[in-house]
Amino acid sequence: MGQCRRAPLILVMAVIGILFSAIAFGQTKLNYSTFFPAPHRNAILATEWGKEIEKRTNGKIKITIYYAGTLTPGDKSYDGVVNGLSDLALTAPSYNVGRFPLVELFDYPLGYTSCVSATKLVNEFYNKFKPKEYDDVKVMYFVNSTIGGIHTNKEVHKLQDLKGMKIRSTGTVAQVVDALGGTPVALPIGETYDGISRGVVQGIAALNETLFGWKFAEVTKFSTEGKSTNVGLVMAVVMNKAKWNGIPPETQRVIEEINKEWIDKSATTWDEMAKAGKDFAVKLGHKFIPLSEIEDAKGKKALAPLFEKYVKDKKAKGLPADEVLKFAQERLKQL
Repeated sequence: MGQCRRAPLILVMAVIGILFSAIAFGQTKLNYSTFFPAPHRNAILATEWGKEIEKRTNGKIKITIYYAGTLTPGDKSYDGVVNGLSDLALTAPSYNVGRFPLVELFDYPLGYTSCVSATKLVNEFYNKFKPKEYDDVKVMYFVNSTIGGIHTNKEVHKLQDLKGMKIRSTGTVAQVVDALGGTPVALPIGETYDGISRGVVQGIAALNETLFGWKFAEVTKFSTEGKSTNVGLVMAVVMNKAKWNGIPPETQRVIEEINKEWIDKSATTWDEMAKAGKDFAVKLGHKFIPLSEIEDAKGKKALAPLFEKYVKDKKAKGLPADEVLKFAQERLKQL
């Protein structure tokens, strides 16, 4: 009987001991929400980022990753951080059209040639303009994944071939598809494979990475590539401001150093994934169709009103959209 009575007491004392040790050690535990599944390389990057922070802060910061939107779904991930449902999250502005008016420019086809240059560009933009749209969080870093096109089950050599084709696209990418002549259809990314296979849509405007990562090469046969079809997908790792402010300055500096490293690491990884996606598709007999210079020029002309509207709409709200567009176009040529 005595042993039975002592067992709960021992358990309580053990829990108190663990809690006391954590407090004495000064450990801060954080949760991180990502909409990528655990095996995805972007999710692996998040895991490695958390482990690197734990290592270089000597265990003062402990990060637990919640994958595949199990903590907050993609379209709720930003608000989840603001409201304290998660401490950290990978967010995509395209999930909340209009919420991030200046940064959404970087989802448009600006003439990207690599994820490295696209990622450098969006981070330089943020550091230069400090847009107020992110004032309610602490931004860790941005990634801009790019290098893709329109992946379809029908050959598209000319933009007019897109007419009448239903193409899965959301946010700013939907605007691009519409301008190029396709019919944008919003589908959750997890339902798109089935949607293409059943003919609900005839393709998707997306990164080449998705041909492998989401196995879209299994349900599409062609990819049309060009500067006018190569959109970006901006993502940001953000942190709850109160949580960030509760971290000692010397620990904050360590985290920000790691963030700088992960900008390059993430961008390089996305370029590798784009190549892997293309290689996977080619092995399945997938055909890549480059737009001719004439067709790409037509695409650029068709997209011009989007950029004009971007500047007009944002300037009407008092935002320096013309400066941002000029900066993006000129700086990208140098990267």
